[in-house]
Amino acid sequence: MTAVGAPLVVDDVELEAPRAGEVAVDVHHCGVCHSDVHYMDGALRTGLPVILGHEAAGVVAEAGPDVADLKPGDKVVLTMAPSCGRCYWCVRDEHTLCQRFAGMVAGAYPDGSTRLSWKGEQVRRGLVLSAFAERTVVPVEAAVRIPDDVPTDIAAVVGCAVQTGVGAVLNTTRVPVGASVVVSGLGAVGLSIVQAAAIAGATVIVAADLNAERRASALRLGASHAVDPAAERLDRVARELTEGRGADFGFDAVGRGEVVETLLKSTRNGGTTVMVGMPSTEDTVRVRALVHAFYEKKLVGCLLGSANAHRDLPRILDLWRAGRLDLAGMVTARRPLDEINEAVADLRRGAGVRTVLEMAR
Repeated sequence: MTAVGAPLVVDDVELEAPRAGEVAVDVHHCGVCHSDVHYMDGALRTGLPVILGHEAAGVVAEAGPDVADLKPGDKVVLTMAPSCGRCYWCVRDEHTLCQRFAGMVAGAYPDGSTRLSWKGEQVRRGLVLSAFAERTVVPVEAAVRIPDDVPTDIAAVVGCAVQTGVGAVLNTTRVPVGASVVVSGLGAVGLSIVQAAAIAGATVIVAADLNAERRASALRLGASHAVDPAAERLDRVARELTEGRGADFGFDAVGRGEVVETLLKSTRNGGTTVMVGMPSTEDTVRVRALVHAFYEKKLVGCLLGSANAHRDLPRILDLWRAGRLDLAGMVTARRPLDEINEAVADLRRGAGVRTVLEMAR
């Protein structure tokens, strides 16, 4: 990415070899996520030029000095939220807030380097991984080994969308058996929330999206009801299905303040609304202070499903193997790296669920 609003450029860049505690990974597949497009549109900000891409899987090509946990040939999923396991947040099981790696989201390693350059200029790291590439160098903590028989196109979507949606239910909120749930936005993240809510034992799962095909997918994947928010008021539907109370949990998988506000109205007194989708830097959420306080409403943030990747990614793959989680259905299109801008266009127009890039050129 060379400028906001401009198409992405496919070109050769210089990539350093991995240093101590790092691995080079040959990326086989990388999903195109709304967070990447937010940077392209200027809704999220980063230094330029930058290589985006953060929902990826591939094979370790080279291990840096002192790396013992991974070796060349190991198949891995990458995570944009590596964790050290030792800082204040990690020891409290808040791995996505890890202090050691938090600064990498801004586009560089802690020492200011990026391992990347293009035409003599430093290239920033997009969302830690810079995985819209045939190869990337990442901290060893950002690579999670997976079994050799797991296809990398399926594994890639676990690294962001599925990890985020499943984690929002199982980690952030720990939805209990018998709960009522509303999900707004039925892309890859929202459909993962629907599936996880069904796995958790929620009995009322209301899935809302403007796209009829996605609503149908939600019903197939475990939703009890599907709503077109342009035709029905979501808060009214939620109350009708819960004897007037409102849902126990509301999940925003869109990343928009007005959607969060609707979900606050859709959840019951004492209920919880979860901000799962990535909002723009300028977006805000308006809360009616007295109502929020008096009725003990809860509004919580959720980064990457509050996940510990080395615990949760294998668990998600186990659910897939057991037939309880549909991962193949998330990947609705595959394109070569040279068609990355067409893949972005797929996402912008809501085509399918997830377009995955095949990195071999």
